[in-house]
Amino acid sequence: MTSGALARVIRSAAERRTDAERCDLCGADIPSEHRHLLGTSGEEVLCACRPCSLLFAEAGASEGRYRLVPRRRVRLPPVGTRALGVPVGLAFFVRRADGTVTAHYPSPAGATRWEADPVAWRDVVADCPPLATLEPDMEALLVNTARSAQEHWITPIDDCFRVVAAVRREWRGLSGGSRVWPAVDQFFAELTEQP
Repeated sequence: MTSGALARVIRSAAERRTDAERCDLCGADIPSEHRHLLGTSGEEVLCACRPCSLLFAEAGASEGRYRLVPRRRVRLPPVGTRALGVPVGLAFFVRRADGTVTAHYPSPAGATRWEADPVAWRDVVADCPPLATLEPDMEALLVNTARSAQEHWITPIDDCFRVVAAVRREWRGLSGGSRVWPAVDQFFAELTEQP
């Protein structure tokens, strides 16, 4: 009989092989369409079943340690992001509670992050007033101008992490291979506006 650390590794690997997603709080099976919580201390996104997500519907729940990710998605007209120093055509921008803005772009190693120039961000918001309504830490400006695309959205932060996961999952070789851009295109094709 296997015991100790080896047994835990084997059990953990067996649990990961199941197709069912699980609530990160209570362990219940959850459907593929489910809500997420943002762990504010480490920018961690957690899957939540409906009963657990309802516990965090109020702003003061869990003393702010976890917040329910909103569902709002708004398609925007083209937003000029060149002044923000975006080196690639696929990026997202998150306004933080302290007023700073972090920019991220997906890569095969995850999301690369840098701080956007505050003056440039103010200019972008002046040209696109809906960006002033971004909920700090919870929503982002998601932009895809790669390969002639013109996608500009206000999205929940979990959508941004989904596109990062798609890039990581599909990237092959030095240039991304033939699967990454169809996966990105499919991601944007499936986005729908939600108030």
